Amino acid sequence: MHERRSFKDILTTLGYDPVEGFGEGRKIGILIVLSILLFITACIAVVMGAYDISIAAVYQTILTHLTFGDTSALPRLHNTIIWDIRVPRIILAISVGGALAIAGAVFQGVFRNPLVEPYILGVSSGAAFGAALGIVFPHIFFSIQISAFIFGALAVIFAYMLARVRGETPIVTLILAGVIIGSIFSALVSLLKYISTDTALREIVFWLMGGFYYATWGDIRMLTPFVLFCFIILWGLGWKLNILSMGDDEARTLGVNPERYKLIVVALATAVTAFAVSLVGIIAWVGLMMPHAARMVLGPDNRYVIPASLMMGATYLIICDTLARTLTTAEIPVGILTSILGAPYLCYLLRHKGRVIFG
Repeated sequence: MHERRSFKDILTTLGYDPVEGFGEGRKIGILIVLSILLFITACIAVVMGAYDISIAAVYQTILTHLTFGDTSALPRLHNTIIWDIRVPRIILAISVGGALAIAGAVFQGVFRNPLVEPYILGVSSGAAFGAALGIVFPHIFFSIQISAFIFGALAVIFAYMLARVRGETPIVTLILAGVIIGSIFSALVSLLKYISTDTALREIVFWLMGGFYYATWGDIRMLTPFVLFCFIILWGLGWKLNILSMGDDEARTLGVNPERYKLIVVALATAVTAFAVSLVGIIAWVGLMMPHAARMVLGPDNRYVIPASLMMGATYLIICDTLARTLTTAEIPVGILTSILGAPYLCYLLRHKGRVIFG
């Protein structure tokens, strides 16, 4: 009779270390595999949809645009569905999923807690309040996206100012400040729901559930370069984040100013989260699940966790969004699917938190 082997035993056979993850060469190999998986997932997602278009027609349309060919020769309906709807939606899902995942990795590193997500400092509640203001008072707040971004960033600024004591920002105090600020903005959102019209209330509810219904090339031109910019900086600061994960006292011992670098990485993570949320609404769990999954395989080194989180988050959100628009004739808000799939994962973390690998 063959002895049953656990997943951990299989990883150990492949060279996995419970503390450091795989070796350097294999970590790079895993990152390459994740990038290939992301590309394959996007290629599959673009051919799936309610309107039946052949695979050849889909890729011919995309190739024509990429090579600056004669797009007027393409069927107008195919061009609209593929290039104006599906492709922007997939690219936006990649950008948002990557943004939330790298922000989650940063917050988990700064707070030294694998159960932290990008919304811990109240950015989601602030953005929700800003979006609700834009919906209820459109004659005052002309852009829902801009209003959501501003108030999402303001929420984190207020939390940071509230938590700052004698020139320092203790982690526990910062988390409590984020909970307080988030609760205040959540109450204000409830107030706006109460005074809004039925149409505005419905729009607020749909915004809170998150989705890529209105993805455009304009959104991509705004968000994607900003996500790449923040990713490059945060990836470059990965080794600083490793030191911050050891605690403030250890960071000072190693010659790193923890307050300065905490402010830098938290500001970048907050900005990229607020920007993503302002465009697509609140999408939960991505920033919690993906960094932890990357850390389980690659170990605690943020130089590998950050890029792995980006690719995992992008792949996961493409899958969820594809399911959201293909499971039923009426599109399901993607935030519902990420929450349904994320809840069992949180149960797993809670049951195994004593054995969570965290640097």
